[in-house]
Amino acid sequence: MKPQIFLHEWTQLQEILLNPLILSFLVIFSLLFLLKSKKNTSKLNLPPSPPKLPLIGNLHQLSSLPYRSFRTLSNKYGPLMLLHLGQVPTVVVSSVEIAREITKNHDVAFADRPSLTGVGIVFRGCADMAFGPYSDHSREAKKLCVLQLLSQKRVQEFHFIREEEVSKAVEKIRVSSGETINISDMFMGLAHNILSRTAFGSIYDDENNGKYKNFGELARRSMKLLSAYCFKDLFPFLGFIDHFSGLIGDLETVSKELSDFFNRVIEDRESLMNDDEKAEDKKYLIDILLYLRKEGLELDLSKDNLKAILMDMFVGGIDSTAALMEWMMAELMKNPRIRKKAQEEIRRVVGKNSKITQTDINKMVYLRCIMKEIVRFHASAMMPKQTSASVKLQGYDIPAKTRVLINTWQIQRDPSLWDDAEEFAPERFLECSDETNKKLLFSFGSGRRGCPGLAYAYAEVEYVLANLLYLFDWELPDGENAEDLDMSEVYTFVIFKKKSLWVVAHPYTS
Repeated sequence: MKPQIFLHEWTQLQEILLNPLILSFLVIFSLLFLLKSKKNTSKLNLPPSPPKLPLIGNLHQLSSLPYRSFRTLSNKYGPLMLLHLGQVPTVVVSSVEIAREITKNHDVAFADRPSLTGVGIVFRGCADMAFGPYSDHSREAKKLCVLQLLSQKRVQEFHFIREEEVSKAVEKIRVSSGETINISDMFMGLAHNILSRTAFGSIYDDENNGKYKNFGELARRSMKLLSAYCFKDLFPFLGFIDHFSGLIGDLETVSKELSDFFNRVIEDRESLMNDDEKAEDKKYLIDILLYLRKEGLELDLSKDNLKAILMDMFVGGIDSTAALMEWMMAELMKNPRIRKKAQEEIRRVVGKNSKITQTDINKMVYLRCIMKEIVRFHASAMMPKQTSASVKLQGYDIPAKTRVLINTWQIQRDPSLWDDAEEFAPERFLECSDETNKKLLFSFGSGRRGCPGLAYAYAEVEYVLANLLYLFDWELPDGENAEDLDMSEVYTFVIFKKKSLWVVAHPYTS
């Protein structure tokens, strides 16, 4: 779901609407649509809804940070409200009680996804587990990821990759000691490199290897296009604008490039397969999948479905993990007291050892509190659901084919759930119950569409930040102070800092 409208797309829409012929058509279409909609919904008890404008519905009430706009509207219209985003009815859920009711009582009915233009083109209709419709295949693909690819055991087996990539990043920071570093870019590169090696056994971004040149740039371009505004997703009858704007062409180009890349990688890994080996012997995700297919797994692991699983991981894994690291470092720079307390714990636990182990991480209680507070304070996941059947929720009728957004960002800042909800306070998790920890799960989705990569993300972010805080002392560039650090946001699939975080590192000497 991409409800924000950027300036150039909004200008395009205005120009089209001012054309007399098109304007006449739209007026007639809107009247017919409204009459049909009124007839179909007149007997339904729909959730509260703000007044809407013709054609655009409630879009004019949304900013480029829709989760904040949703909070403003829900404070007036309630935690379950109906918006009309263009021609698409969308229910917004803003309370943990309603989110839990959906998961507990209506999980299947709310498990579907809307058919978004960008996803359909980039994934080429392949049966994926995260972005496509809910099906037996998506359910079994997710189960495969949880049990075979992203289990705690597998995540620990990938530790050597995190260790090697973090070591490379640390060396680059040492070389730049005392200089200003764009650490946001570094986190994005780390997230890409770690996931690429975990999935393929190689970064596949070597400029000296033309066959795989700049896959990192291709992955980032894919994320940008998938989060771009698409007229067809909100105004089906204006889908032709996406062709004129070049969006469809760009999506088709990046889709082909991704497909070609994954085809080559799969063919390369297939050529290295050994008949005497099994999936459990393999290190990398693609090899595990190929050997599972060879062993006759019931799940259809055709080449297209393999590519869909791998694309799910890149779409869902790089940006979200990089954003977590970026926000964690930003909050530590903004809160020197918290940063100092975390460094004291890390250095006490590690002592004089040359490197940090997983056993060390498990002892870093305060670091894990910071991690949980980052997940709470900067919760960003807002993947759209779509009802597959009519549902009664909180006494209201939710028709089939209604889009549903759970505003995790608002839930995680709900003052009825959290003391001092608008304060960044890791100490809240020092003495917390299992119930408190469960509240955080909504940040990674819930129910049948919950994110299977939770353990993977936690392991990576904790290890990266533990090393950076252990090995270096950090400060902001000259002329900047913590109180004035710009924490403004930009929203795509996840919430990023709007401005890159620049810092200065000094090697720590005990």
